[in-house]
Amino acid sequence: MSLPPGFLDELRSRASISQVVGRKVMWDSRKSNQGKGDMWAPCPFHHEKTASFHVDDQKGYYYCFGCHAKGDAMGFIKETENVSFMEAVEILAGEVGMPMPERDPQAQQKADRRTQLAEVMEQALQFFRLQLNTSAGADARAYLSGRALSQQALDRFEIGYAPDAWQGLWDHLTAKTVSEELILAAGLAKPSNKGKRPYDTFRNRIIFPIRDPQKRCIGFGGRAMDPNDQAKYLNSPETELFDKGRSLYNHGPAREASGKGQSLIVAEGYMDVIALAEAGFGASVAPLGTAITQTQLQLMWRISDEPIIALDGDTAGIRAAQRVMDLALPLLEAGKSLRFVVMPDGQDPDDLLRAGGPGAMQALLDAARPMVDLLWERATYGKNFDSPERKAALDKTLREQLKLIKDPSIRGHYGQAIKDKRWQLFRPKAVAKSARSFNAQSGYRSVTPQASTRSSALANGFEPSHLLRHSVILASLLNCPQALPAVEGALEDLQFEKPLHRDLQQFLLQFSGAPELLWSEAEQFFGPPQLESLMQLPHVRIAPSVRNSADVSFVITCLRQEFAQIFALDAHGREVAEAVLDVSDVDDEGLTWRISESAKHLQATTQGAQEDNTEYKTAKNGLKVKLEEQNTLDDLLQQINYSKPNRP
Repeated sequence: MSLPPGFLDELRSRASISQVVGRKVMWDSRKSNQGKGDMWAPCPFHHEKTASFHVDDQKGYYYCFGCHAKGDAMGFIKETENVSFMEAVEILAGEVGMPMPERDPQAQQKADRRTQLAEVMEQALQFFRLQLNTSAGADARAYLSGRALSQQALDRFEIGYAPDAWQGLWDHLTAKTVSEELILAAGLAKPSNKGKRPYDTFRNRIIFPIRDPQKRCIGFGGRAMDPNDQAKYLNSPETELFDKGRSLYNHGPAREASGKGQSLIVAEGYMDVIALAEAGFGASVAPLGTAITQTQLQLMWRISDEPIIALDGDTAGIRAAQRVMDLALPLLEAGKSLRFVVMPDGQDPDDLLRAGGPGAMQALLDAARPMVDLLWERATYGKNFDSPERKAALDKTLREQLKLIKDPSIRGHYGQAIKDKRWQLFRPKAVAKSARSFNAQSGYRSVTPQASTRSSALANGFEPSHLLRHSVILASLLNCPQALPAVEGALEDLQFEKPLHRDLQQFLLQFSGAPELLWSEAEQFFGPPQLESLMQLPHVRIAPSVRNSADVSFVITCLRQEFAQIFALDAHGREVAEAVLDVSDVDDEGLTWRISESAKHLQATTQGAQEDNTEYKTAKNGLKVKLEEQNTLDDLLQQINYSKPNRP
């Protein structure tokens, strides 16, 4: 809705900011000068003992010399009441008796209609509240007392009781000359299919009024007193006032409490919200017994940037939390997210508060987990990833989930977090090996290496050429990050010895940004000297994969060859070590065959890169000549003209 020119200026001139602010603060009589409109008080936006909050009534502005909060009367209402700007304008205009600009006739007619329905709902609420204190409401009062609800809580949440009668509320409202059409339109009664009088929607139920942010009663929730009732909880039907998918229970008070710094808690039902509010967690709402809708999620984000989802700790509650997560992923924005509290199994917030008090609930809220944790746990809980296929299935599932996030920045950060978790799950674990051999009679016995073998590569457990290859691999990937996806799995399985190499490995595996940004990110993380020391190594500078970093396919081919050679050397070393462990006093031809086969595979792998694939041709003198060179020579000879030129 647009406001006409000059409306806000007139509103500011009519409103007294000292009166607006005075409802929220206690003026310091020693510093304040009411006659001049120069008022001082402790700041309502931060805790302090001194009066550093200044209000200038003549200029219409406030300013805090402590936290530097400033604004006018509408800004003060907006911040303290946690409302939108237009809502603040409406509140201030109502206080000074200034009518809001007229809308179009149809909108005005609709507004008048909603006002009439809201008045009928208020009359119904008063009826329900009176019934709770009658003899008919004895069982309801006993139930509420058993739930440890005080009279103050009943008054605060305006809890009532619908008597066990077919036309109790209907007769009450019609006796007050409320039109039957309005009663039906408000959802308080239903027409009879048998041609009889309409009957009440709520019968023999504890009533919880549902108010909108403007504090109008727009609907009711009813808890059945009869355990055999078909529905334990019943909400008002959809009306011109009430849309349960666009409403939150305790919306207004929760918004105000959140504006004072409390975390917004999303519980499952009415009693949970009431229990939380009574325990000091006033910023609590409930989605009216249904799955959280997109509109409700947007309403929550208007109240708080990071609501805490605290649903029941049973299977249904966990599934509800997962549905909320799926709903939220496409809607995530910078600064807008969700955190989740996993309630103890079989408990809801009300149960937890009665068992452990506010401290137990606060401990859970402090340990609330980000949404990425829930995403990871859903994909990995109870699953075994002992094969490449299962790991690939996990990656596919997570990629599909991350694709739902529209914001590229958030999607990148989620991808980074998932990579961190994946690294922790699949990172290579060092296996402690002992040099022991088996004897048929004495069992395992220790083996002491001879002096001649103590300095060998096998005894050291590390092939010297590995260090060179590790440097080349890392340098190649830093220069050509486009090759990383093709060799990521092999890089993850590689075990580096040098601390710098391990850090670079983890950095490359965790990087999720644009490839062109990798080098600058690496410089910021490690510093230019560290990277320069790697790139200036002689064997790195001459490496083909480093010198030809622009050719991505060539780099990938070179890297795959390097990985193959490393893994072949490692496999051969393990084969030899295992054979040593298995050797006994009797010669075993099988062991000899295993070692020989391993050596053949090692030779084939390590020499594969040096294989000469050139085609040769045997010349007349018996020498082998390269076929390509011979063909080139033949073509040249054909072009030579052997005839003598004509002379004059």
